[in-house]
Amino acid sequence: MRILFIAHYFQPEPNFFFGLPFAKELARRGHSVQVLTGFPNYPGGRIYEGYRIRLLQTEMMEGIPVYRFPIYPSHDRSSMKRTLCYCSLSASMAVMAPWLVRKADVAYVAQGPATLGLPATVLRWLRGIPFVYNIQDLWPDTLVSTGMFSKGRGYTLVDHWCRQVYRQAARIVVIAPGMKRLLQERGVPEHKIEVIYNWCDEALIGGGQADPGLKQRLGMEGKFNVVFAGNMGKAQAMDAVIEAAGLVGEVNSEIQFVFIGSGVEVDRLKQRACELNLHNVLFHRRKPVSEIGAILRAADVLLVHLRKDPLFAATIPSKTQAYLALGRPILMAVEGDASDLVRAARAGECCTPQDPRAIADAALRLFHLPAQERKQIGENGAAFYQRELAFPVAVQRYERAFEVAAGR
Repeated sequence: MRILFIAHYFQPEPNFFFGLPFAKELARRGHSVQVLTGFPNYPGGRIYEGYRIRLLQTEMMEGIPVYRFPIYPSHDRSSMKRTLCYCSLSASMAVMAPWLVRKADVAYVAQGPATLGLPATVLRWLRGIPFVYNIQDLWPDTLVSTGMFSKGRGYTLVDHWCRQVYRQAARIVVIAPGMKRLLQERGVPEHKIEVIYNWCDEALIGGGQADPGLKQRLGMEGKFNVVFAGNMGKAQAMDAVIEAAGLVGEVNSEIQFVFIGSGVEVDRLKQRACELNLHNVLFHRRKPVSEIGAILRAADVLLVHLRKDPLFAATIPSKTQAYLALGRPILMAVEGDASDLVRAARAGECCTPQDPRAIADAALRLFHLPAQERKQIGENGAAFYQRELAFPVAVQRYERAFEVAAGR
């Protein structure tokens, strides 16, 4: 097939899921791929060295033709500037792309802001190209959850726009069953929606066993380590985990909670651990991606935690796939689809988020399991990942979605 990519982020910007690796894999499978995107500026909001904004730039990236369109670069906290960033790229694509791109059988709107539905809709009207619309974050819900919008006129306008895009799309791909249910509640026909789970960057978590001195250097030697790795912000609500560590420490001195990463809440969480006089909590700064795989493999349990929120119940944190692929037991403190996935994989313990007692009890249950049983739980997760979530599996499912959209 001739596939047209529409993406807000593309290499050299960090875009593992639907950037160059995905495009190259489709090309390797015999498809013709062309990409519409902007000038690279994420995550800093500044145009990358070697690029400058112009009316149009075309380049070949490992055999993939890439068209770059003007964009207002911004990724700061300003809602107005972020809106300009999203709208400027979508508008420039919508105006110029119909006269520039080659004929395509199907367009694919990759993850990104809902504004990308504009060029896809214009290409459908003017060039007759049906499109598959991918939803990683459900708008306008995500805008409210992140504080970018409040429920008001702006929310209503975005919601109306999203519903228009859903009607125009030939196929909609979501990353969790809860998203499908929410779309159905908003009037999207069930037959139009397909759930395709994300995969993980296996190259980053792969490799051999951790070096012998790693645990000692990180202060993990001789302990049963429950590891949380990633951003620590408002959405993660890590106060409950700190309090859970305190409850565990009252009855067990072997279990240790290890926090690796950065975020706006880190300093306050450290202060909270000091106030509680916790001796079973460690904090480490964010680690390079080249090191994180070995560190995660050194964990006895990998923790996922998000605050209680209907939006989070209808999604799956991206680290879930990586944790499954690593073959380590998971303590999943996220309601909804993420817990359902871990249960289906028989890959760990699930508990209520923001409930210190429930988190502590889940950690203790995993600790008291025989070592061989914990090993089997990890292996269950790795096998489930390879069978249901791995990159080749997902690409095949996307190919089918493209064929359906194209009427084949």
